Amino acid sequence: MAKDPKFTAKETAQIGWYIARMAKRGIAGETVHQGDLERKVNRIIDGAREREARQAADAAAAAKAARKAAAKAKNRK
Repeated sequence: MAKDPKFTAKETAQIGWYIARMAKRGIAGETVHQGDLERKVNRIIDGAREREARQAADAAAAAKAARKAAAKAKNRK
């Protein structure tokens, strides 16, 4: 299983809400279907992973642009 990403406050609240709903359904009995809530939690986790990947790519692009600008400034002197 992949490492869980850092969640935003909204994602944490949503996951907490869905887990509370799963617990409530769990009290109702073992035969109660919880697959819909599990899918929602998994969708939030996948979205957070995608967000972190986008942020990492953006940070890498910004670092590359900064290195390029620094090299260009160095060559002008």
